[in-house]
Amino acid sequence: MTTIISYNINGIRAGIKKGLMDWLNFVKPDIICLQETKAMKEQLDLTIFDKANYNHYWYSAEKKGYSGVAILSKVKPDHVEYGCGIEKYDREARVLRADYGDISVMSVYMPSGSSGDARQYFKMQWLEDFQEYIDELRITRPNIIISGDFNICHKAIDIHNPISNANSSGFLPEERAWVDKFISSGMVDSFRAFNQEPHHYSWWSYRQQARLKNLGWRIDYHMVSQSLNKKIKGAAIFPDVNHSDHCPIFIDMDF
Repeated sequence: MTTIISYNINGIRAGIKKGLMDWLNFVKPDIICLQETKAMKEQLDLTIFDKANYNHYWYSAEKKGYSGVAILSKVKPDHVEYGCGIEKYDREARVLRADYGDISVMSVYMPSGSSGDARQYFKMQWLEDFQEYIDELRITRPNIIISGDFNICHKAIDIHNPISNANSSGFLPEERAWVDKFISSGMVDSFRAFNQEPHHYSWWSYRQQARLKNLGWRIDYHMVSQSLNKKIKGAAIFPDVNHSDHCPIFIDMDF
């Protein structure tokens, strides 16, 4: 069994100060996909990951303190692919892929559109381009697990107040329609394969005690190729793990 965790850590250095490594050493996941690391590799004490027996791969944005993804892995991948080959996205370090035999695990940090119209336009462009990128990738790498912060709530069940957020970036009809299309292209929302209950979220605003009141959004996903569907043995969200405004999500895979 392989346990994969995805976690938007909202600053790896801040997360470490808040006890991230103690938690990882307790849980001992096989693969960890991190997003929003917000650090250059040279700004980190990498020995702490070595001591935890992780091979670690870092992809940092050109802009310091911004974006960035990483993969920590107990087993050394056969190949690590940095970026998606589209310069405007790769400058922001949003995609990192590790290949293990015929299975690929990808850490992805999708853009947010909440800062204004320009970034929302950028986000919608990304969604179109990312779908094309994954469609093409799956010709040669059909068995893929895409783990990360999608910055979209798929359905009303995934957000604490769908009515008041109907026009909010992250819950716009066109964004939600993209998730429909992405899933119908041959992907599985692993959490909803096991849990159809409401009030399960992975991100909370720092304002108005949102986390304490569980006024959240489920925007973090493990999207798994349909070809691996029978190998998904469990999926969960860990809302009580608190190193970030997000929480970690996990899946157990039978390989």
